[in-house]
Amino acid sequence: MDLQALYRRLREEADKVIVGLDQPFELLVVALLTGGHVLLEGVPGTAKTLMAKTLAQLVQARFMRIQFTPDLMPSDILGTSVFDLASGKFYLKKGPIFTQLLLADEINRAPAKTQSALLETMEERQVTLEGERYQMDLPFMVIATQNPIEYEGTYPLPEAQLDRFLFKVLVPYASLKVEMEVLRRYNNGFDAHDLATTGLRAVIGPQEIAEARQSIQQVVVEAGILT
Repeated sequence: MDLQALYRRLREEADKVIVGLDQPFELLVVALLTGGHVLLEGVPGTAKTLMAKTLAQLVQARFMRIQFTPDLMPSDILGTSVFDLASGKFYLKKGPIFTQLLLADEINRAPAKTQSALLETMEERQVTLEGERYQMDLPFMVIATQNPIEYEGTYPLPEAQLDRFLFKVLVPYASLKVEMEVLRRYNNGFDAHDLATTGLRAVIGPQEIAEARQSIQQVVVEAGILT
């Protein structure tokens, strides 16, 4: 598989929605194709959520968003067992983590106990609830965001959590040129909440992502680089 051509196709489609942000978007794609997760850090309004939603549509991945808050519980992420009166049995009501691309918005707003609900899934692509293991549908990827300028009421991510991310990407303010282009698009009717109106089309699907990952495994790393 020609990975450079694949990225060019993804970038061309993404340009219908995203202005600038070349490096953050490129690192999101790299993480997706290598099975990693990404922590995006930037002030509100820098298109972090928009990038995640756009990537999900480009690769035909199911997308879920969790707004992290101080009162969020692990069961709000993973799910919980519910008793069914009709059958007289418990069944698992799956939480939003059972998706393919998960946006953990403002992840540092929740305490460590809640953040830790993601640890097993990010590392092993599975969820263990009441002794039962549930495998995640591939490709599974977590994109987390955090605001670098507001620290009141936040809980810094522990090292074990940070270790699960392949990249921490700083999303900068847009340049004047980019801001002017964003304003022009909104003036012409762009709606970030309705990406269907932008003509955004899927480029690849889960099968092609699996093939891309296999291609990456064929890359030879010389011994000199390792040392």
